Amino acid sequence: DVQLQASGGGSVQPGGSLRLSCTGSGFTFGSYAMTWVRQAPGKEYEWVSVINTSDTPYYTDSVKGRFTISRDNAKNTLYLQMNNVQPEDAAIYRCARGAYIGWGMPSLPLGQGTLVTVSS
Repeated sequence: DVQLQASGGGSVQPGGSLRLSCTGSGFTFGSYAMTWVRQAPGKEYEWVSVINTSDTPYYTDSVKGRFTISRDNAKNTLYLQMNNVQPEDAAIYRCARGAYIGWGMPSLPLGQGTLVTVSS
């Protein structure tokens, strides 16, 4: 079974930083692009960042220059370094196996989410 588990969320002040992690199992991690998606309260899912199997990153416009996606295939782990976090970044963050660029729930294996709250 494909399993994805995100962690690292929490409460952060505006301008602060967080590092999210997502550990995968049940598949060959390095053979798949991986995606971070998020869902804010009352809003639909939106893609945040994708990293392909060549480690090429892609970012939605709102996080460019602030977030960095990376992966460690030896540890089957995907990361999202979130810097200069803003109130609009508050959401449940989930990782997905595969590449997804769009809005709405992706039709990909999704892990349980980790909650990021932003408050001063």
